[in-house]
Amino acid sequence: MALVELVMPKMGESIMEATILAWLKKPGDRIEQDESVLEVATDKVDTEVPSTHAGILREILAKEGEVVAVGKPIARIETEAETLATNTPQSAAPASAPVVQKEKNVPAPANGHNTPAPATFKEAKRFYSPLVKTIAKEENISLAELETIPGSGLEGRVTKKDILAWLEQRNLEKTARPAATGPVAAKPAPPSVSAGDEIIEMDRMRKMIAERMVESKRISPHVTSFVEADVTNIVYWRNKVKNEFQKRYGESLTFTPIFIEAVALAIKDFPMINVQVDGDRILKKKDINIGMAVALPSGNLIVPVIKNADQYNISGLARIVNDLANRARDNKLKPDDLAGGTYTVSNVGSFGNVMGTPIIMQPQVAILAIGAIQKKPAVIETPYGDAIAIRHKMFLSHSYDHRVVDGALGGSFVRRVADYLEQFDVDRPL
Repeated sequence: MALVELVMPKMGESIMEATILAWLKKPGDRIEQDESVLEVATDKVDTEVPSTHAGILREILAKEGEVVAVGKPIARIETEAETLATNTPQSAAPASAPVVQKEKNVPAPANGHNTPAPATFKEAKRFYSPLVKTIAKEENISLAELETIPGSGLEGRVTKKDILAWLEQRNLEKTARPAATGPVAAKPAPPSVSAGDEIIEMDRMRKMIAERMVESKRISPHVTSFVEADVTNIVYWRNKVKNEFQKRYGESLTFTPIFIEAVALAIKDFPMINVQVDGDRILKKKDINIGMAVALPSGNLIVPVIKNADQYNISGLARIVNDLANRARDNKLKPDDLAGGTYTVSNVGSFGNVMGTPIIMQPQVAILAIGAIQKKPAVIETPYGDAIAIRHKMFLSHSYDHRVVDGALGGSFVRRVADYLEQFDVDRPL
């Protein structure tokens, strides 16, 4: 018999910790290799963690609601295999070594300002995750300051969101101090509560969405350009081939893959839309990874990503779109499904909206909202002169980050998307 440690797995390059939502097994249960043992939540998605070994779950090391760093042991499994050096807890000691590291002496600041020394945690009155400790050290937050930050985690623990919000507030206060004679930043007035009003606590995903939307508006100066596109050819083509597509692939053909194809083609024409901002640097992305906003049954929103969208035909895009949308609504997306997006599309037309002003998904620099398709009278040119005809039209709303995308680029890009949609070949094979 051998005891092996199940550790919190790495679930994405930017994910450093996860919160344990629920254990699916209890001590004494037999588990198979790759069988789901627990559910965890990251700042991107909820997911299940499979067992790395088959055996008996002997001990659970992390409670539900606890925030655990990647690589930290969360359970011990008794296996029937011979003890191996790579599987024993002794050999895993470096990964499970105490998180607290010896603090280095921090020299006093040369500028003479009263900057607090970074926190040490030997005398801490509550638990701090490795990520929170790292942020505290990098931002020179003393333990005394850290202990004053209200925690929203289990048993009042400070989460990444808590410490970042506290830092932002501290920085705002520092900025406002020199302008003592200027206007004081107004705090939002507390809402009034009357008898019969219902108070609904935001769930974890809604809090995360709210935080990211506010942060995006703070980071990026948003500008939105609008273009109306004639998509009559697309409507006729889809009506002609959708039954054949259903028979061939066993699923529906929506307009979304057609729109995504046009966006991918336009990105190739205007690659400076496919960029990200890193301080004073612009990172031009090689891959075209298009995120698509999906509304969940809970009312929340999630954005799975189609990797290398420019490398698929419409049939391939349709199957990927359907798969991601179905798994999103069934809460079966994996962290990798949400990572790596370079541009985002949101189909507000599915809610009957004709246009919108979408908020950019950071660190991207642009997002496209697609409005509802409507029949409209329009003037068309014919060999015999102009005529009025009923056409299928829709608005494209393109929001972009004015730090790096000017009106010429942002407007030209959305116009090019409309051109690809309007020039769609109605005789195109499936």
